[in-house]
Parts: sequence; C-alpha cells; structure tokens
Amino acid sequence: MRRSILLATVFSLGIGVAVAQPPPSYAPIPPPRYEAVPPPRGERFIWQPGHWHWNGYRYIWVGGRYLDRRPHHHRWVEGHWDWAPRWGRWVWRPAHWD
Repeated sequence: MRRSILLATVFSLGIGVAVAQPPPSYAPIPPPRYEAVPPPRGERFIWQPGHWHWNGYRYIWVGGRYLDRRPHHHRWVEGHWDWAPRWGRWVWRPAHWD
C-alpha cells in the first residue's frame, strides 16, 4: 500500500516537470526539408507535409504522411508556424480539416 502511494506521488510530480518549454527567440525555425512524396494509396488520402517540432531542447523533423480524407469536411488547412504576439513567440498550428 505504501509503495503504491509513493509511486503515485512520484508519477504525479513527474508530469509537471515533463512539459516542453517554448523555443527561445534565438532558436529560429530551420527551413523545411525536402521530402519525396510517395504515391497515395487511393483518392481518399491527402499528403500532410513534414514539419519541424520543438521538443523543449531543439527542433526535430517530423516526416510527412498520408491522412484519410474526412467525408464531412471540405477544406484541408496545412500545418504551419504562426507568430503569437500574445506570447511573443512562434507556435505550431497543426494541420486539420475545416
């Protein structure tokens, strides 16, 4: 019993520490990488290009992939970096169906 309480306490404390920090202003976003786009598996699929992701310490490349087209959504909005003046930094806006 005591051990499970200790593990639960350690686990809950670790969650707050694992939050990634925003990229510092001196770490500009690298230019996009070239990706060879493979042929789609069918007409229902749309290509989501790769992008840079800040992991709290540095940018890492997340490769592109095909996504299944949603039947009730009409417009695909690409993921993009956007300046957030409220926070004074760039933030990643994930790709999504609108």
